[in-house]
Amino acid sequence: MSQAYYRVWRPALWEEVVGQDHIVQTLRNAIITNRVAHAYLFAGPKGTGKTTSARLLAKAVNCLNEDKEKQPCNQCENCLAVNEGRFLDLIEIDAASNTSVDDVRDLRDKINFAPSQGKFKVYIVDEVHMLSTSAFNALLKTLEEPPAHVMFILCTTEIHKIPATVLSRCQRHEFRRIPVPTIVQKLNELTKKENINIDADALSLIARQATGAMRDAISMVDQLSSMSSHVTLGIAQEVLGTATSQAVINLVEAIQAEDSGLGLEIIHKALDSGTDPRQFARQIVDYLRDLLVIRMKAGQNLELTPEMREKMNQQAEKFAIDHLVAIITAFSEASTDLKANWHPGLGLELALASSMRPPQPVIVQAETSGRDRNPAHEAENDRSSQAAAATSPAKSERSRNKQPDIKLSDNIGDFVPGTPLTLELAKSRWDRVKRYVGSENRITAAVLNSGKLVKALGDTIVLNFEGEILRERMMEEKAKDLVGQALAKVYGQDIKLICTVGDQKVILPNESDQAENDLVDYAINHLDGQLLEGDPFAEGKDN
Repeated sequence: MSQAYYRVWRPALWEEVVGQDHIVQTLRNAIITNRVAHAYLFAGPKGTGKTTSARLLAKAVNCLNEDKEKQPCNQCENCLAVNEGRFLDLIEIDAASNTSVDDVRDLRDKINFAPSQGKFKVYIVDEVHMLSTSAFNALLKTLEEPPAHVMFILCTTEIHKIPATVLSRCQRHEFRRIPVPTIVQKLNELTKKENINIDADALSLIARQATGAMRDAISMVDQLSSMSSHVTLGIAQEVLGTATSQAVINLVEAIQAEDSGLGLEIIHKALDSGTDPRQFARQIVDYLRDLLVIRMKAGQNLELTPEMREKMNQQAEKFAIDHLVAIITAFSEASTDLKANWHPGLGLELALASSMRPPQPVIVQAETSGRDRNPAHEAENDRSSQAAAATSPAKSERSRNKQPDIKLSDNIGDFVPGTPLTLELAKSRWDRVKRYVGSENRITAAVLNSGKLVKALGDTIVLNFEGEILRERMMEEKAKDLVGQALAKVYGQDIKLICTVGDQKVILPNESDQAENDLVDYAINHLDGQLLEGDPFAEGKDN
């Protein structure tokens, strides 16, 4: 059985490690000066060389070559034994499978035995963050004062899960994501030696998709080489499940044109062709990130073809920087939204909806205190209220019965906080509600924008959505709470929110009374208090 390329191409010498020069130089200097630590912690993203460097360090400290600058030499008996997996003094432990305190106690009991072949017994503990708290505690004393012949190398992708007591006992090295040009250079070398015919743009795609992980990039090449004798960009996109760059360009143009229908069509077409939605979102984010860099006058370092650079320059000029940032944030959330599993395209659709218009600033003025109020303004408001009461005594009386002691608020003009809502009144301040929600959460704002305000009465508002998915998203606790806060802020009272779908109708408790009140108000204001003959509410008429 042939070995996977990432194993065949695992670095066997320090010179073969790429992208981690800062760590390689430090470790080599430690070996040359005979100042090797007893415990190391290698932290960083997956596929960046942590375990490989740990093995190289183990091989170097046990190398039989007398020239320390050439350790590991990769030629002596100990180096060859490590390469072939038969060096007894190199013990690799998978912490994910050995998490208990008993496993650590067993290890602690065995470390006192002298090395069998080399100078040091080296323990490489992979995914060390998976150890339990009690296991970490059992390891502390051994890490602090191990026998002279023992070295620990702990590897982790999640350093934030390592207790501080462990961190303080180790020499810590942070592995970085490997740059795309470095990955492309390594892949070029690999494909030439392995006689793999693969196009340069396909290699660039692989390097970007690897997100800084050399092992992932080599694994992708291995996968693609089994697919075709000549790997093109199209084959790479098909096998890796990525969308074509043209789809991303078209989507960005749809956003600029505020054409939501075209944008949804592009998204659905990409998903129907088998594109992974999160991967599509990542591609969009990568592309928009480049547009942002260009917009900020730093695009000269981007690796782009002349045609693509011209296209992106044109697109970047049409975006405001804050709009670009908002769109990137929306699609970035879509790329990591685990809750969208049950509807794969929902995250992309919500991101598109929130990207259709530039973010609007939210202007929220604090309520003025009694000392800060403008007396002239209050007097004018009082005169307006008195005039309204004189003109419409019946209406004024009903309003006083429903909302006693209402005071005008300077921060929203002539609106009276707590006034029973009508549809017209609710719509007049609906943009304020949307801006408030948008300032807190763009995804919730996108859902709110997709709803239509169809009814408002008293302290209740009814929103209608075209689909059940959007209604359910609005009814989630966090979304509903945020919208409730916005409604209370804008209308000056707690508002009940009812969400409907399609043709669903809602009859509110006081809706028939409201219809009667509206008719009476009309008669008072426009007919000198006289109801039209034949009106069902006229005195002496039968209903």
